[in-house]
Amino acid sequence: MSRVASTQADAKQMQTWLNHKFDTESVASFKAGPGIQKLQLKFDIDKLRQCYRDMQGQLEDLGSGFHVMALTRRPGVEHPTPEDNCGRFWTRVDDSYAEVPRDIMVDESAYSEFNPLFADTYLAEVYEQLIARFPIGRMRVLGKDPYNCNSWHRDPEPRLHIPIISNPGSLFVVNHHCTHLPADGSVYFTDTRGYHTALNGGEESRVHIVAALPYAGQQVSD
Repeated sequence: MSRVASTQADAKQMQTWLNHKFDTESVASFKAGPGIQKLQLKFDIDKLRQCYRDMQGQLEDLGSGFHVMALTRRPGVEHPTPEDNCGRFWTRVDDSYAEVPRDIMVDESAYSEFNPLFADTYLAEVYEQLIARFPIGRMRVLGKDPYNCNSWHRDPEPRLHIPIISNPGSLFVVNHHCTHLPADGSVYFTDTRGYHTALNGGEESRVHIVAALPYAGQQVSD
């Protein structure tokens, strides 16, 4: 294509884009897409938020705007170890685009005991509802400060997300699909075996329950 032709084509395409009606409403709601889906299961958001208010002092500050509270544990391990708060992921760190592994592999199925600290709370009911349906590994309450973003990476297994506190600037991205996950008691499947990130571009903290799904034969390894 000649320079004149390409200039005219770009100018015409630009006008088409400018004439397209832009959307500022749907971005504040959930939109299912590849790697992110909503389940039928739903919880009482008021009870979830009350639990969080009662227990938020238990969240551990891991730095960099990241907070965690373990809801499941390995039997006999009363206090979380560094291993419990990390785990294998893969990422691409520079313009070579070469993928590199980070941290050690974690046996998610070993996290089979619900933390007795929360045994008499609504969180225990949430756990029972989940394990009646799915294999559940590490289940944690994860907090993310305002204007904060995770790395771009992939995990060995998918995750469930149950937002407790959110805002319209809190988004989840799996590969090319990005959406808001409203905190209304809904449970979301996120296929975090694909590249993904969670970001909080809002002015308030974002708090989710996140549970690993260690289905046999579905976990990615080296």
